[in-house]
Amino acid sequence: MSAGGTGQAEADRGESGGVRTALAGLTTRGRSFLAAGVAAAICAYVLGQSDLLRVGLLLAALPLTCATVVYRTRYRVAGTRRLSPARVPAGSEARVHLRMDNVSRLPTGLLMLQDRVPYVLGPRPRFVLDRVEPGGRREVSYRVRSDLRGRYPLGPLQLRLTDPFGMCELTRSFSTFDTLTVVPRVEPLAPVRFSGEARGYGDGRQRSLALAGEDDAIPRGYRYGDDLRRVHWRSTARYGELMVRREEQPRRSRCTVLLDTRGGAFEGAGPDSAFEWAVSGAASVLVHMLERGFSVRLLTDSGSVVPGEGADGFAGTGQETAEAAGLMMDTLAVIDHSDGTGLSRAYDVLRGGNQGLLIAFLGDLDEEQAATVAKMSRRSGGAVAFVLDPDTWVREATDVPRAGERHAERLRALREAGWTALSVPRGAALNALWQQADRERSGLAAVGGEATR
Repeated sequence: MSAGGTGQAEADRGESGGVRTALAGLTTRGRSFLAAGVAAAICAYVLGQSDLLRVGLLLAALPLTCATVVYRTRYRVAGTRRLSPARVPAGSEARVHLRMDNVSRLPTGLLMLQDRVPYVLGPRPRFVLDRVEPGGRREVSYRVRSDLRGRYPLGPLQLRLTDPFGMCELTRSFSTFDTLTVVPRVEPLAPVRFSGEARGYGDGRQRSLALAGEDDAIPRGYRYGDDLRRVHWRSTARYGELMVRREEQPRRSRCTVLLDTRGGAFEGAGPDSAFEWAVSGAASVLVHMLERGFSVRLLTDSGSVVPGEGADGFAGTGQETAEAAGLMMDTLAVIDHSDGTGLSRAYDVLRGGNQGLLIAFLGDLDEEQAATVAKMSRRSGGAVAFVLDPDTWVREATDVPRAGERHAERLRALREAGWTALSVPRGAALNALWQQADRERSGLAAVGGEATR
């Protein structure tokens, strides 16, 4: 037997102890027939009744014959599992396709197929497959769904073999399993101009010059189609081949998304909790900014980043963008609360250089933590903070008509430090807050422009 997501793997065939394995597979019916046959044979021998002996032998031979047939047939069944898709947003469904192939020259009997799935994905699927002819195949599928992020193993697949009389039943387990990744929900966001640019290469883009002057030019080899006016004759004479000056290279705008994962900053659990809103918001912003052409970077309060992330974050176009988004979604799928109590580690990472646009999703802040966050805006080209209101997320929003004084003080401190800080009540829509932040930043920019005139 074999099973796998994209191929086949050998299952346990248990060749040793064949008789013991076959007898262990007898069902209650088979054991009853065997016991009745043995008892009838003993009585026939004691009483000298030949007819009763024949009945006893028949009763005992039937389950033994069925066990021998089931075991000696040695079904060779190949099983494959395919997930569609293998990465799914929380609350959405994925379909699991199972295919069983009879690769032997003998037909199978009745097959009962069962796949093992975590309870959060739904009930354990079970299927009954009719007789499979030699070389034939059967395909079945089932759906799984989870409202919680995570990585969930599917498998191993179990196959039960039975005879037509129900006397013997053998179970075989396949050795491989697949993994379903449930990523955070991603909300579409409207295009805004937080940093004065509509795209990562917008009108306000910076350029890194490839040459600083005639004497220290950094040339490259000539390529078909290059403008001959860019030929660098001094380098051409030096290297013995035609060399041209490099063009000015646009520098991709950068965006860092800071996700607060401190366990003490969020209360509640479940798919509608404050922490899940923050994770979903971070995922939405990361995907949005990556699609807009930015180099994006995910940073947590503990200072950790996405494995495989470069110094400038993830950037790319086309397939590279999809791969980068997939890596970040995989990281956010399993991210959990940290044991930290402060945001100093994240600040240490950010103060190492200009991180471009900084967008933060923050939980409850005390005075010291708010001061640390306030300093982060000094190294950014623009800072936007979505601060979850702990009062409304603990209780219904109708029970708290306005945010508490402590929460309002934290927002005021961030705004005075240059942040565009917004309070996030329970059930808030990220896109609405996203556009509100843009309007507030545009208003501040307009006020600043009037003040400089």
